[in-house]
Amino acid sequence: MLRRSTLLKKIDYTLVMAVGIVVLYSLVVIYSATKPVELLSADDIVGKSGDSFAFVKKQVLWILLGIVAMMAMISIRYEDLARHVRFLYIFNLFVLAAVVFIGHSTLGAQRWIALGPFRFQPSEFSKLIVIICFAVFLAAREGKLNSLRDLLPCFVFISVPMLLVLKQPDLGTSLVFIAIMFGMLFAAGARPALLLGVIFSVVLLVGSWLWAHYWLEVNHGFNLWIPLQEYQFQRLIIFLNPWSDWYGSGYHIIQSQIAIGQGGFWGRGLFQGSQTHGNFLPIQETDFIFSVVGEELGFIGAFILLALYFIILYRGILIAAGAQDMLGNLLAGGIVSMLAFHVLVNVGMTIGIMPVTGIPLPLFSYGGSNMITNMAALGLLLNIGMRGKKILF
Repeated sequence: MLRRSTLLKKIDYTLVMAVGIVVLYSLVVIYSATKPVELLSADDIVGKSGDSFAFVKKQVLWILLGIVAMMAMISIRYEDLARHVRFLYIFNLFVLAAVVFIGHSTLGAQRWIALGPFRFQPSEFSKLIVIICFAVFLAAREGKLNSLRDLLPCFVFISVPMLLVLKQPDLGTSLVFIAIMFGMLFAAGARPALLLGVIFSVVLLVGSWLWAHYWLEVNHGFNLWIPLQEYQFQRLIIFLNPWSDWYGSGYHIIQSQIAIGQGGFWGRGLFQGSQTHGNFLPIQETDFIFSVVGEELGFIGAFILLALYFIILYRGILIAAGAQDMLGNLLAGGIVSMLAFHVLVNVGMTIGIMPVTGIPLPLFSYGGSNMITNMAALGLLLNIGMRGKKILF
């Protein structure tokens, strides 16, 4: 067994530094996104708007808890997780099902469970649990993923927790499960042509069904059944022409595009965004926080943030490639797939090239469950990297 001091020398400090910068960057932007616009001096804080650092303080708490989760994931041997996957998978399904009965609703979605003064979102933690369980599931099928028939058990394995999340309803996290699945199937050795064929077929089938649903509703007053709420369906199609419902479903996208467009190259300046501080941007500290970056810090601020994400994802790919076994490779591949999909979809929806699905920007958006999950996942990624290459004494 490797000594702890030896393992610590193998921590990917480039990855750690990039994560640390992103987290610190996020605190500045969250403060700007939640700073009351009427504050003129420190004397106004209590009298008018309460604590202007309230969101930042909570986020710092989530970051500290995330660091604890990261250290816990670093301290264990990732191979030992394989012994507990059956319990983890069943526990995950149980908690996701419990949300349907005892969950708390916010903004039309029932996704949270309360534990005293704290609320957590089981679907966020479910992502990491699914990655762990699916990695073990695929490791046992190495070299046996050559046909559509071989992939069917994998689809069933992922679809059970995914459907429970979709029931909440949480379309965004459901799509993350799909991204994780295909990313890990690719890492497990499934033929790329087969995976692309499945993706193309599913997109064509779902797209045709949604189009038929919309056409029948507009022209004949009835529609086909779809497993989505009406607002979710509108979000899926409105990004194609947000101005067709500019004060309804398209409002989010339009305001985000205006904010980013106003930022230009250098931005309007920190705390100076008119869209941000005029309360035009919706939920600007979570789903649309990238719009705040674009407006106030401009192209250069957005580029720096995306460059940091590139470093994180690149180091994750290197860790996956250097893993000592297939299990480590699959775990790292799942984590990279999850983070990459989050960044791609969140940034894409803020600039209007992706549907609005409520997917937060990892390590950056305000929120506890997502922060703790991502930090724990990165801890597992560092764990794999530390044990990736054999050390000679």
